[in-house]
Amino acid sequence: MLRYAPLSAENYIRNRKAFSDALAPGALALFSSNDTYPTGADGTLPFRQDSNLLHMCGVDQEETVLLVFPQAHNPADREILFVTETSAEIAIWEGAKLTKAEATAQTGVKQVQWLSLLERTLQRLVTECSCCYLHQNEHTRAKIVVETREARFNQWFTETYPHVRIERSAPILHRLRSIKSEEEIERMRHACNITRDGFNRVMKFVKPGVTEFEVEAEYLHEFIRKGSRGFAYTPIVASGANACVLHYIENSAECKAGDVLLMDVGAEYGNYASDMTRCLPVSGRFTDRQRKVYDAVLSVMRDAMKLLRPGVSLHEYHKEVGDLMTAQLLGLGLIDQHDVDKQNPAWPAYKKYFMHGTSHFIGLDVHDVGLWHEPIRAGHIFTVEPGIYIQEEGLGIRLENDIVIRDNGFDDLMGDIPVDAEAIEDAMNS
Repeated sequence: MLRYAPLSAENYIRNRKAFSDALAPGALALFSSNDTYPTGADGTLPFRQDSNLLHMCGVDQEETVLLVFPQAHNPADREILFVTETSAEIAIWEGAKLTKAEATAQTGVKQVQWLSLLERTLQRLVTECSCCYLHQNEHTRAKIVVETREARFNQWFTETYPHVRIERSAPILHRLRSIKSEEEIERMRHACNITRDGFNRVMKFVKPGVTEFEVEAEYLHEFIRKGSRGFAYTPIVASGANACVLHYIENSAECKAGDVLLMDVGAEYGNYASDMTRCLPVSGRFTDRQRKVYDAVLSVMRDAMKLLRPGVSLHEYHKEVGDLMTAQLLGLGLIDQHDVDKQNPAWPAYKKYFMHGTSHFIGLDVHDVGLWHEPIRAGHIFTVEPGIYIQEEGLGIRLENDIVIRDNGFDDLMGDIPVDAEAIEDAMNS
């Protein structure tokens, strides 16, 4: 039994139809599952399904292959799902795998075969196709140092069928996956609600003397008890000067009186991510200086949300956010007009205190795929996460919500998570 209800089969039928419509005439496409990665001895890491396969059929099971061949001569060959054949022994040791009937009900793919028939089926169908679309991780920030199952599968296919022309699925998928269906949006809203519950729990817990890892544990407890499998990404729980390390993940220090605790955390639910950042005054009240910096970041976040709208270029958006942040840093006295006048356009003055981007796509992956060079569209979901990091003061403030772009405005999936300084202080001291 899964902790979550799968999305409807109709959702995956729509996804495959949209993908099929974008293929070249006579094309065949293949999607393979992720590896189960070993740790040591007989241990393995928790299985995480390939996001493209999840988008296309939703099967959260290892050793799965999806074949899409919209113009196959035989209609039965136009969609075929290959899954591991289940057995009584597998059921005893691992739990039963999907039956053919269950796979069809979940995915809407009528033709389900055991994985053992894959090679025989391909040998038959490649003679019909004009080309084959293969997928691989083409995320702009991907750093792949291991040989993945998809890489091995792609190599096997190209060596076995050298006469077949290969095309890339990634450009199609990056466009399609970036637009979320209403079902997906509701799934992500639920992940955000779980994150909210974790934050509400932590506001009551944080005080001088607790450790960062104890705070992490409070989130994890709440996430799991609400049906999540845990964090959508490695959490950042950074107190004091640690908050100035952008990807701090040690989470080992003591939270001290007078410090601010920055928490970049998000629950996963049903393979969809949430991504929230909040800051808490460890002693329950912000100092005047902390409050001024906090309010400056909050102002930029709220104004940035208004800039994200259909038709806007992401490049122009980030430039406008930079202007917003410049105004706030001038007001805080962290930079002056001379700094702005002499700034390098490639590295503006505000980058000294706000050195990362403001928004990224989010969905099946926390840093989800999308086409950065194309205008924003309704159905995109972005994070909005400005920050100010003052190393000389040991103070880092970042705030982050996840928003859905609509035709007329946006839908803040984290709109009910406290973010105003007064609301946070009241909750911590109630």
